[in-house]
Formats: sequence, structure tokens, C-alpha cells
Amino acid sequence: MIIERFGVVGCGLMGSGIAEVAARSGCAVKIVEANENALQIGMQRLEKSLGRALRSGKLSEEKHNEVLGNISFSTKLTALADCQFVVEAVVEQEEAKLEVFRRLSDVVDDPEAILASNTSSIPIMKLAMATNRPQQVIGVHFFNPVPVMGLVEIITSLLTGDKTAAICQQFAVDQLGKRVVRSQDRAGFVVNALLVPYLLSAIRMMESGFASPEDIDAGMVLGCNHPMGPLALCDLIGLDTTMAVADSLYAEFKEPLFAAPPLLSRMCDAGLLGRKSGQGFYHYD
Repeated sequence: MIIERFGVVGCGLMGSGIAEVAARSGCAVKIVEANENALQIGMQRLEKSLGRALRSGKLSEEKHNEVLGNISFSTKLTALADCQFVVEAVVEQEEAKLEVFRRLSDVVDDPEAILASNTSSIPIMKLAMATNRPQQVIGVHFFNPVPVMGLVEIITSLLTGDKTAAICQQFAVDQLGKRVVRSQDRAGFVVNALLVPYLLSAIRMMESGFASPEDIDAGMVLGCNHPMGPLALCDLIGLDTTMAVADSLYAEFKEPLFAAPPLLSRMCDAGLLGRKSGQGFYHYD
């Protein structure tokens, strides 16, 4: 099955990236945002990313224009009515995602259409039960920045149909060119269940005064050959997203290593969310 009509709910960092890779693959992509202001910001983010690809030679001018022509924007969820595959990429908050799935269940006409979530931590089963088609609901977790990162996690719930999982994997591999890993439906899935305890450990080390952010990150980059240090990575992911994943993991497993450090909570309260806000563990222009 070839996916031709693709929808994305949310045009933040992840939603815009997902829309871009789908449009590059030839899909007709419809993006829905909550309001005109968010939509304009999302459009600018997409145009900036595609402009970088054009200037670097990764996209020809013809392909650049073709990709832009594949994308349309709306503030109405009903614009997704004819989509074959819709990915939810709104804020990492359970109730916000549940509301999207409740509405998508009524809006998307095709009963066989796939309703996917880009959640990094919320159980797919919870999202599926908000719909009238739990067998079509699946987790499709991309990584930031989506056009660059080669991995997609596919997460099936207890009720996800085999056909849904097969179509999803085929789409990610054959049309988007991604490497797929499969995960059971448990908080954090594969990557974040391994990554988040490491990030939280780095935050605790800094919080205790044991080492500076620069030295912690240099230790992991130069000592372990990681491409980025853990605190710089938190800033890239977003401290609010890191906190949300940690909370989800702790709620499910009650393991101390998943508990968010007080410093992380206070920084989120202060709006120091990393690159997206201009300041996290480091300052950004």
C-alpha cells in the first residue's frame, strides 16, 4: 500500500519535520495547527529547513519547489478527512493528545486510515481507547531533527492490527527511508527507556555541584565518543519534553532512576526549556 494523502496535527519542531520528510517522499501533506499564529510559525520553520537543504545542495531548486507544493496548511481538523495516514505531533501532554485522537476518530472518513502518535512516552493503548478504531492506532516515534535522524520507533498496542503495523513499517522504510525498530507499548519505548536515565543522571551530577555542564558534556563527547553531551542533548530535546518522559517512566515503573531531579522541574517552571526558549543548561542566540 502506498500512502499518498498524509496528515500531521501540530507543526512544532517534530510536526514540521515529519511533514517535511513525508512531502519529500511525494505525499500530499496536510498540516493542521491550533491557530493562525502557530500555523505561521510552523510554515516559517518548514520553509527555513527546506531553504537550508536547498542552499547545501541536498535539494535541487525543482525538488525544493515540488516539496513546498506538496504541503498545505489549515487550522481545521476537518481538513484531514480524506487522509490515509495521520500523525499526531502535539505537545507531550496526555490530555492534549487524547483530545486529538477523540476528534480524529470522528473526522477521518476512511475507517481503515491509520491514526498514529509521535508520543515519546504516553501509552498507545490509552490513545487508542479514545477512538472508535483502536486497531488502526499505532505509535510512530520520530527523532529530532526528523529530516536528519534515520530512526523511527513503531509501537503497537494490545489492539493494534497486524495490517496497521505492516503498512506503517512499509511506509517508514520504503517511502520515508527510515530504519525501524519495534517496541512493546510501555513507557519510554526502546530509546527513551535507555536514554532518559542517562540524561537525568547528568542533571543530578550538575545539580550536586560535582561537575560543570561543560565538563560533564566534554567528558561524554571526548571520553565516550558521543556526538553530543547529555546536557546539550537535553537542551536540544527540550527540558519540558525530557521532564514529561521522565514523569511517564516514573509513573509506570516507580524506579528512582526515572524520577526527575528538582533542578529539571524548576527550570521547566522558569521556562528555561533549552534551544526552543533560548536558554537551558546553555544560552542560545
